[in-house]
Formats: sequence, structure tokens, C-alpha cells
Amino acid sequence: MLSIKNWDNKTWISSTKYIQSFNNFLLKQKKLTKHSKILDIGCGRGKIMGSLSSKLKLMNKPIGIDIENHKDFDKRITFKKINAIRYLKNNKNKFDLILIKQTIHFFNLRDVKKILRYSNASLEVGGVILILTLDTKNNEIPTFFLMKQKLNQSLKRDNLIWKKLLQLNIKKSITKFNFKVNIKKNIYLKMIKQRYISTLLKFSPLQISNGINEINLRYKKNILFNDKLKCLIFTKV
Repeated sequence: MLSIKNWDNKTWISSTKYIQSFNNFLLKQKKLTKHSKILDIGCGRGKIMGSLSSKLKLMNKPIGIDIENHKDFDKRITFKKINAIRYLKNNKNKFDLILIKQTIHFFNLRDVKKILRYSNASLEVGGVILILTLDTKNNEIPTFFLMKQKLNQSLKRDNLIWKKLLQLNIKKSITKFNFKVNIKKNIYLKMIKQRYISTLLKFSPLQISNGINEINLRYKKNILFNDKLKCLIFTKV
């Protein structure tokens, strides 16, 4: 599986404003208390769950799993460097919330089904699984030409996974999360150089350099767009 080191490293997703906005969104989808138990699959540095832990004064640290071992992960979570399927298959805990945010596309369809089956088995009754992916129809991520082509291919696969998830015989609902991004162009160019999104991982240094030049010419000093995610909520009854 590909790994991303910089998705939540000095980007809008690591900003206090974004984290607060997303945690408010989470709490609208599932009522949580200080006794709630949370698992974040593909947690990155764990800043979102760390912030939520402080907000709710959680008695149990959220568990975050990721295949990338960040040295600066949030100490307010219990971090485990492990494959999601391996962890869930052997898990004995019961969670109130399992978050899978912008990571489901890293798995093949067979593994997606396994993750959902094991996740559902790891939920308390009334617990929820939240799966968030980029909005495949109205995506506004700033791109250069080759990046746009690659992103569109990825979004087609995301859409296929989404349709398969909708077919699962589990109680479900759909909602959306939207965050207005206002980012300085020079910061976004650094993000491109650091390959902050999986679409960029396989590009050559020359392709990245050309892409940076393209974005530099296309956008003004401040880049404004909406970061749009769609969210599928599975509830255990």
C-alpha cells in the first residue's frame, strides 16, 4: 500500500480551524462522551483525534493506526503502526466510533469488504463507522494538468468503491463535510513538492517541477477553494 507522509503535515488539514470544524462535524454524526472509545484507521499524525480527546476529556485514549510511523504523532492518542486488516482481525475492543477518513481508496475491493466486516464486529451496539472520501463529482482540489488526469482516475476508483459500500446490507446514511480553504500559493506549492496527496506519489521530480510552474502561473497569491468530502455512515443495530 502507498503511504503519504505529508497529507496532514503543515497543510490546511493540520490547521486548528480545520480540526475544530471536522470534530464539530463528527459530534453531529455521533453523540460521544468522555467514556467513548474511538478508532482512527489511517490516522496520520493523529491531530484530529488528539484534539477530540482533549475536547471530550476522554477516559480512554483514541487508538490510531497507520502504516506510516510519524515521529511527531499526537501523544494524546495511542498510535499503532500496523495494517488495518491485521489489527481489526485480532481486535478485542469495542468502539463507539471508527473513523476511516480519506484512506479507504488505498485498499482493493476485497480488503474493503474485510475492513467493513471486521470494523462492524468491533463496534458497540449503536456505534458508527464513518467513511469519508473526496467528493467525486464536485471536487475543487487545485491541480496541474497531469495531476488532474491522475486525480480523475483515482476518483473513478473511489466512486466504484463507494457504490460497493452502498450495496452492503448494513444500516447506513450519507452526509457531507465541506471546509473553505484559503491558503497562500507559496505554501500550496510546497505541499505539491512534498507530494501531500497520493495522486502525486508516483510523479517524477520533473513532472512535479513542471506542475509547480503550472500552478504558479494559474493561481493568484491566495488560493481559495472548497475541500469537499462525502461521508458514508454505517450504524450497528
